Amino acid sequence: QVQLVESGGGSVQAGGSLRLSCAASGFTYTSTSMGWFRRSEGKEREGVAVSYDAGGTYYAAYAKGRFTISRDNAKNTLYLQMNSLETEDTAMYYCAAERRPYGATLFGGRRFGYWGQGTQVTVSS
Repeated sequence: QVQLVESGGGSVQAGGSLRLSCAASGFTYTSTSMGWFRRSEGKEREGVAVSYDAGGTYYAAYAKGRFTISRDNAKNTLYLQMNSLETEDTAMYYCAAERRPYGATLFGGRRFGYWGQGTQVTVSS
């Protein structure tokens, strides 16, 4: 079955950096668009970035210029490099895989329907 396992979260001061990883298994990773999402306390889950199966990326406005999504198809691993972190970036971060055609969460033109358990990122001032 589909498995997505995130790692790399932690606590960091504002202005710092973190790199999240997501190990994927149970599906054809190279032909699946992948994304990062986050949920802050008291807020709805929101999309962060997408790495498309055919290449290319998409970012939420707040992530542009600070976050970089990338993927290693040889390792079935997705990454999110986060720089210049702000206290507002504090959230649980989730890795997601596209689920055609009925994934419930639409972001960057793709429907996501498989989720990891999340990794917590805490940014302090």
